[in-house]
Amino acid sequence: QVQLVESGGGLVQPGGSLRLSCAASGIIFSINAMGWYRQAPGKQRELVAGITRGGSTNYADSVKDRFTISRDNAKNTVYLQMNSLKPEDTAVYYCNAAGTTTWNMPFDSWGQGTQVTVSS
Repeated sequence: QVQLVESGGGLVQPGGSLRLSCAASGIIFSINAMGWYRQAPGKQRELVAGITRGGSTNYADSVKDRFTISRDNAKNTVYLQMNSLKPEDTAVYYCNAAGTTTWNMPFDSWGQGTQVTVSS
């Protein structure tokens, strides 16, 4: 009913940058919170950054001052600009969105994930 499609992952050298995008589509009335999570091999999924509809943001301590989350409400899209990437940022990155459908039902949807690999 609500689909999230991520793009922008890939292989980058340490110190490099990547920009992830996630577009939501379907029977969306409104999206409240959007966020990016990541999961490295053998580790639990963790929150990287979140953003409310009004633009308030929060970040994991490990990415503060390096990553920036933003969103375009008109396009139902969230972005993650990742700078000064480190090998420990290597993970599958997942987009999440929570809101209300046009049927006035809540939704909490995940994207399929995009691989980010930081290596020389």
